[in-house]
Amino acid sequence: MDHIRVSKIKGVARIRILSKTMPPAFFREFKKAVEKLSKQASLRVLIISSVNPHFSYGLDLTEAFKEFGDLMSGGGLAEPRSRLRQLIHDLQSTFTALEACPFPTIAAVNGWCIGGGLDLITACDIRLASQDAKISLRETKIAFVADLGSLQRLPPIIGEGNARLMAFSGKDITAYRALGMGLVSEIYENKEELDLATTELANEIAENPPLTVQGVKQVLNYGRDHSVADGLEYVSVWNSAFLASEDLAEAVSAFMMKRSPVFKGK
Repeated sequence: MDHIRVSKIKGVARIRILSKTMPPAFFREFKKAVEKLSKQASLRVLIISSVNPHFSYGLDLTEAFKEFGDLMSGGGLAEPRSRLRQLIHDLQSTFTALEACPFPTIAAVNGWCIGGGLDLITACDIRLASQDAKISLRETKIAFVADLGSLQRLPPIIGEGNARLMAFSGKDITAYRALGMGLVSEIYENKEELDLATTELANEIAENPPLTVQGVKQVLNYGRDHSVADGLEYVSVWNSAFLASEDLAEAVSAFMMKRSPVFKGK
């Protein structure tokens, strides 16, 4: 793969972004990697980070126009418009696959995170940042409506007002402003400290019983889109089915014996 690099250490997987922008090939590579990792029962956490001084400048418009220019330039009747709609759906499915990952995902955001980069991190469960991070929903400034997930995923994270401010203005948001909005959870001095902290958090999560963590994610995701009453009913059904486990017995045994538990996801 030319645009990402995948690695795994024990139960923690990491996708490192290699390219500064997101050409069409990036979306194909990223989706394929996420879908493959999502099927691996041994994995417990996925980290998304960049090897570059900046997380991502977003969609590579030059490469996109090379590949899809006939559809993006306008004109045509129903057939090319239908193909453009399918193209958008295909690109959207990349970050939808990330959101659907069964185990927690953490984005480590450094430097600029623009457009498609923001679409990516809003599909993650947790976002950490270095203090030099700058985040922008920039699409409005280049004359198109953001269509890869930010307009849908941002409001529940930062609130309608903040999401509309970012979307209408296209302004740049500093790391500390993002922290105040709730877009990121922690800020670190530099990329090195960010990467270290992200790895430590991933390892901390990975030490918990994996099926329970995945259940928590399922219940949180369900509750986000349903009423409190529906969410309470959902979690009652979930625990009725999955509460009994070897990991629960291990947790009780470890507590009684005053030792650290070892969870196996059974």
